[in-house]
Amino acid sequence: MRPDLSIVRAALHPLAQVPSGAAWNLDEVADLLPGTAQVPAAVLVGLVPRTAGVQVLLTRRTELLRNHAGQVSFPGGRVEPGDRDAMAAAIREAGEEVGLAPAQIAPMGWLDPLATVTGFTVLPLVATLAPDYVARPDPGEVADVFEVPLQFLMGAANLRQVEFDWRGRPRKVFEYADHGRPGARIWGATASILYNLRQRMEHAA
Repeated sequence: MRPDLSIVRAALHPLAQVPSGAAWNLDEVADLLPGTAQVPAAVLVGLVPRTAGVQVLLTRRTELLRNHAGQVSFPGGRVEPGDRDAMAAAIREAGEEVGLAPAQIAPMGWLDPLATVTGFTVLPLVATLAPDYVARPDPGEVADVFEVPLQFLMGAANLRQVEFDWRGRPRKVFEYADHGRPGARIWGATASILYNLRQRMEHAA
């Protein structure tokens, strides 16, 4: 399947129907979650239409952050009290982290909520981005900004499961094969969000 924006749009929850149910991966991580309530968070899954095909905007977090330090992620973070809703949080975080202006972001719809073992329930907002955007990463949060072809990320052969130890307990997580960006391993929550997109696209095609 060659992914295009029409298939992506058909795969998403509509903007007006914000998913409010349990995280799609809750059964997988339930015994690994902290005892406190999950913190609401939102990320921006930014799709950039290019001549060579749709690209996905990703960042690599700095090593100084408390959560997910050094990991590849989507722009995003917790929903703050001043945010109108999860969409506002995702757009605000994209501006703070990589310098995207709201006018450069065209929201399309939602993916399913994802629970993380670090205590967040993440709501991914999928949006197209203006191709002429210029990334201005916040050096305190973002070490790198780059794009990966959506076709690569939607290829089943490029995604695998690996096992590692989490606080003394084994768990399996998704991880992508080498995508040509040294030091930018796509795995964990970010890979799970992309897997959810692939699943939804396969059902929508």
